Amino acid sequence: MYDKLVRIEVMRSLGKEVSDFIATYLTPVEKIWQPTDFLPDPTADQFKYDVEELQTYAQEMDYDLFVTLIGDCITEEALPSYESWIMGIDGIEQEERSGWSQWVRSWTAEENRHGDLLNKYLYLCGRVNMREVEITTQYLIQDGFDIGTSMDPYRNFVYTSFQETATNISHRRVGSLAKQTGNTKLSRMCGVIAADEARHAKAYKHFVTRIFELDPSEMMLAFEDMMRKKIVMPAHLMRESGQKAGELWGHFSDAAQRAMVYTGQDYIDILSGLLNDWKIEHITGLTEKAEKAQEYLMKLPSRLQRVTDRIATPDLEYQFKWVKS
Repeated sequence: MYDKLVRIEVMRSLGKEVSDFIATYLTPVEKIWQPTDFLPDPTADQFKYDVEELQTYAQEMDYDLFVTLIGDCITEEALPSYESWIMGIDGIEQEERSGWSQWVRSWTAEENRHGDLLNKYLYLCGRVNMREVEITTQYLIQDGFDIGTSMDPYRNFVYTSFQETATNISHRRVGSLAKQTGNTKLSRMCGVIAADEARHAKAYKHFVTRIFELDPSEMMLAFEDMMRKKIVMPAHLMRESGQKAGELWGHFSDAAQRAMVYTGQDYIDILSGLLNDWKIEHITGLTEKAEKAQEYLMKLPSRLQRVTDRIATPDLEYQFKWVKS
């Protein structure tokens, strides 16, 4: 357990800086890109040609890479779950129109564009069973998720720092691999989404940095707890029609691993990056328990590396209902 009152006090203190956080890490609505900027224009004379070009490249995409793109879209489309979760964190007052609630709403508004863009792309590409995709998305929102954070802002900000970085990697890699086959339009779509995720990751990492300054021992213990539990992705309960919650996640993870979009090595690299970003090794003034947590965290990447080096990439492809046969 943690001291809820202390958490709320820390969040209130940081809440005074939220307007600066929004100005630094988010982009005004009138200036940021919108999905329409990257999709074929249905009012243009060349609309049919643009759609045909989009469909040609989509048909040529590697199966695992294409499945990873669809899964990334579904993950982004489950955004209502993520907003409702963050709005419940200790220290975030949903009724307020300023402070942390304004951050959550503004962050959500930026994130919402990602699923919108990818969904429209998949709809137009002619290779997707959209009804099956929509079923998976509805289930994902309905099933919710358990990421082991409870309502603790410290644990939640560790999670979002990690998850936003992982999402950046996934979108960036899909874009890079698409570009290698000449699919520059999809590459641009994934690239702008990845850039958003990079900004958001910086924001959440900054929040954790500030908490380390205000409450270092408890922040260290929260970080340790999240890494002992292992970070799970928000779509870990993903399923297709006729399946139980979570039944599809392993197949999706395997596809992403085979496509080299997101791997076990990436998990270790993200952890190592957070240890460096938060200067974990150099934090002082900790309680004895927090010092032990610090020691555990600094040794964890090498421990995970030994395990990851022994795990083979799965080679059995799964036939997803998402992909039109």
